[in-house]
Amino acid sequence: MKIGFRNPWAYSFTALFALFMFSLLLINTQSYVQGYTGSSSTMINLALYLLPLMALMLGSFSLTGEKEEGNWELLSTYPLRTWTFLTGKYIGLSAVLMVIVSFGFGLSGVASWLLGGAFAAVTYFQLLIFSLCLSLFFLGAAMLIGSIARNRWQALTMAVGVWFFSIIAWPAILIALLGTLPYSWMKTAVTILTFINPAELTRLFTVVKLGGGSTLGPEYYQWMDWIRSPWGTPAFFGVMLLWIGVTQAISYYLWERGRGRG
Repeated sequence: MKIGFRNPWAYSFTALFALFMFSLLLINTQSYVQGYTGSSSTMINLALYLLPLMALMLGSFSLTGEKEEGNWELLSTYPLRTWTFLTGKYIGLSAVLMVIVSFGFGLSGVASWLLGGAFAAVTYFQLLIFSLCLSLFFLGAAMLIGSIARNRWQALTMAVGVWFFSIIAWPAILIALLGTLPYSWMKTAVTILTFINPAELTRLFTVVKLGGGSTLGPEYYQWMDWIRSPWGTPAFFGVMLLWIGVTQAISYYLWERGRGRG
C-alpha cells in the first residue's frame, strides 16, 4: 500500500478521474438524477474507459517493477511463499484503487451537492459499487499480465491490448462472432462471451440494477430475470470472486514456475 501511494501514476489517475467526474456532475447541477438516465449512462461509460486501464497499468507495473528492480530476488531469499506475495500485492493494490475511486466519487459528489445538483443516494452508491467492482476485476487481469511480462514495456503493451480488446473493440468483436453462428446458438454465445469479459458483465449488471434493462434488447431478457432475482447480487459477486481467483491461480502458477527456474 505504501509503494502504491508513492507511485506518481496513482495520483495522476486520481486527479484525472476526479476531474472527469466533477465535469460530468457539473453538467447536471440543475437536475436530480435517479436510476438509469443519460447522466448515469455517461458516468458508466467514463468508468469503463478509465478505470480498467488504470487498474491494468498500476497492477502490472507493480509486479514487473519487482522483477526489474531486483526486489523479488531479495524477497525470494526469505521464507515468503509465492501465494502470500501475490495475495499481498492484490490486497494492497485493491486498497489503493478503492481510495482513488472513492476519492473521485466523494469529491465530485460533495461539489455537485454544494452547487445545487445531486444524484439519488442509491443511484450514486450503485455507480460507486460498479466502479469498485470494475477495478477489482481488471486488477486480477493485471496480476496475470505482471506475471507474464518481463519488464514494464511488455506490461504496458499487454495492458493496452487487453484494455483495447475488452473495452474499445468488444462490440465489433461480439457482433462479428455472433454473425457467424446459427441463431439458436446466439443466446448461449452471448452468455459465455459476457462472462469472459468482466467489463461487459459488470456493465450489464449495473444497467439492470439501475432500471435500464429494457435498453439491452430481447436477447438479454433472461439476464434481467436473474439479476433482479434475490440471488442475482450474490451470484454476481460469486462470479467476480471466481474470476479473480482463477487469474490469481494462473499468476501463481506462472510466478512459481519462474521461481523454480531461477
